[in-house]
Amino acid sequence: MPIHEKSLIRPENLREQDELVIDGVDVSGHWSTFIETRAVTDYNEAMQDEIAALAGGENIHRCWQCGSCTNACTVHAVNPDFNPRYWIYLIRLGMEDELVRDKDIIWQCVSCNKCTDACPRDVVPEAVMKATAHWLELKGHVDKKPSTHFDEGFSAQVIETGKIEDGLVVRDFFKRMGDPFRPFKEPYLVAMITGIAKRAPIGYLLKMGLALVVRPRTRGWAPARKGIEEYIREVDAKDRKALGLPAEGGH
Repeated sequence: MPIHEKSLIRPENLREQDELVIDGVDVSGHWSTFIETRAVTDYNEAMQDEIAALAGGENIHRCWQCGSCTNACTVHAVNPDFNPRYWIYLIRLGMEDELVRDKDIIWQCVSCNKCTDACPRDVVPEAVMKATAHWLELKGHVDKKPSTHFDEGFSAQVIETGKIEDGLVVRDFFKRMGDPFRPFKEPYLVAMITGIAKRAPIGYLLKMGLALVVRPRTRGWAPARKGIEEYIREVDAKDRKALGLPAEGGH
């Protein structure tokens, strides 16, 4: 189904005639707006299959472009440029360059799942957005976003120790972001840390401080860690193969 909304047409592709009279009728200005003809030759015919091969993208082929996802979208309500229906449309056509132009907007999905609740075809648009964001990263179109750095640090701690220590998560996140001392620069973080220090029992504070040094582990965690690491490698290899990319490390 073609996209007709003027808002989805790139401004540089719209043309208006300042002075135009047709059959004695003045149609100057916006009355004579037309879309500049162009030829698209850089289709990625495998684009839908690539995203469908990633976790969350499996049902993208079900979309019939009803627009329920965009209409229900929390982010679209405050940023009209955030348009899941349009991006699914581009993906299914294989218009990679057009999709990449919105690479810094697609990441704004907040996973509220209103789109998924509204979708009559069980496309699971929220998951498709996550798969698309992952696809953009794997293809090298975007650098890692702060959310990706946080997820990686959080996951790395679980995989390594079988536990979550909030202090370590925060410290690792800001270290990955290149500023390990940022918690002491942000007023809201300073206020939070100060509040905890004032109200928390001494024993709790000592336990938190010790955890930053000792890094406690779940007893007997090694076999589980090995299994998780193996699974992650398998999924990553499958994803990269689906996109025609070399294995991690060039192997």
